[in-house]
Amino acid sequence: MKPQDFIALIGPAARASRLQTGIPASFVVAQAALESGWGESGLATRAKNLFGIKADRSWTGQRITLKTREFLNKKWVVIPADWRAYPDWQACLVDHGQFLRRNKRYAACFACTTGKTFAQAVAKAGYATDPRYADKLINMIDKHQLEALDPPLNLSPEAT
Repeated sequence: MKPQDFIALIGPAARASRLQTGIPASFVVAQAALESGWGESGLATRAKNLFGIKADRSWTGQRITLKTREFLNKKWVVIPADWRAYPDWQACLVDHGQFLRRNKRYAACFACTTGKTFAQAVAKAGYATDPRYADKLINMIDKHQLEALDPPLNLSPEAT
């Protein structure tokens, strides 16, 4: 899928999710694009998992086992992993927001108000093993001008 098509497809849902979760839409789209290869990875096509969220013991939904590349002990290795599986990308987007919100490891991320700072905080919290994870997300945000998905929120009482 072309980047502009992917952004047009999930951008509106990412913006809606931002209102419910506080997660910048620019971060959501960049992370989904990076993790899923613009929606074309095996995990995205077979399990509708855009974010590479693994299925640990707490996950009660559907799962799929696929190989993954992890950066362990200062080298890249390929290992099998269990992943969360969803009926569609919308369910994946909803779960992604809930996953980050419910996991205490990511609590500090929610002090971040931009996609770039959120990316740095998520990487620091250990979302991925890639030591360049935040840089890759920030590059994605810049290259595709994803900050346009994050207009200022007007949360004043007068706005209601």
